[in-house]
Amino acid sequence: MPERALLEYLLETRRSDANTVETLETAREMRLTPAALPPKLAEQIDAIRSMSRISALLENQMLMTAFQPIYGLGDKNVVGVEALSRFVSDDGAAAELWFAEAAAVGLGANLEFSALGSAAAAARDLPPHLFVSLNISPTSCLDPRLPELFEHIDLPINRIVLELTETIPDEEYAQFIAAINPLRDQGLRIAVDDTHSGAGALSRMVHLRPDFLKVGRDVIGDVDNDGLQRALTACLVDFSQQIGTTLVAEGIETVGELKVLTELGIDAGQGYLLGRPSVRPKDWVSWNTRLDADGLNRQLVGPDQATLNPQGNDAP
Repeated sequence: MPERALLEYLLETRRSDANTVETLETAREMRLTPAALPPKLAEQIDAIRSMSRISALLENQMLMTAFQPIYGLGDKNVVGVEALSRFVSDDGAAAELWFAEAAAVGLGANLEFSALGSAAAAARDLPPHLFVSLNISPTSCLDPRLPELFEHIDLPINRIVLELTETIPDEEYAQFIAAINPLRDQGLRIAVDDTHSGAGALSRMVHLRPDFLKVGRDVIGDVDNDGLQRALTACLVDFSQQIGTTLVAEGIETVGELKVLTELGIDAGQGYLLGRPSVRPKDWVSWNTRLDADGLNRQLVGPDQATLNPQGNDAP
């Protein structure tokens, strides 16, 4: 199976350290706790334990993929999905914590690549015209294994969008461009978010020209009631059009927000209003292939109130 081949490939490229495992076993036998150890040794043992947890996760394929639909707000159709990692674990740790722990012990790229492979395998159950947005750190984009990874998965590269989870460090920017441009020439697309602003960030955005610019609730939240939020969103719409980038609103939660974002010219949107992330293929096929804002309004506020208040807000 492609996902199994991918996992074996990743495990073969990871160098194990038998000495660190032996150190961990010795500490267990001596029943040593972090409080009883010198700080540096305690840190080393914590790192060893993290490596052991992440390695076990990779070896046992304890990764699942949830997809969340992304709608084109112009034609009101599903155009893509965002892949979100879910972990089979007893401790209930959030996905962000797993990725942070892996990065801290040098296994961040391994876990991200495994998540990408899991999402690519799950995407076989999706309609073939949808793009699949996969989260990845800029540092992992510099890993020389990334181009090879695309040869081990079934998902065509022109359906893949790499969504950067962090800002590209200044010292790595030239390397990032050199690594990602050959892949973009093959059809790969990239997405960035609006987490970091300022003249420098905007200048870099013009140079990078990402295929997608994603804005979150700090920008679009309550946009139907807040004039400043609406003005900011309108500016971003104009900016994205000027640089030829598709603008995606994340975290749409109300019909009022959806209607205003559509009126302002936001290209695409996702959020709990439109569809929650799910690991079940039967949920993926149940997404509305065509967005019905009026239907959503009636469903949320009831037919009587929707008739009296068709705009979906608190206006009389």
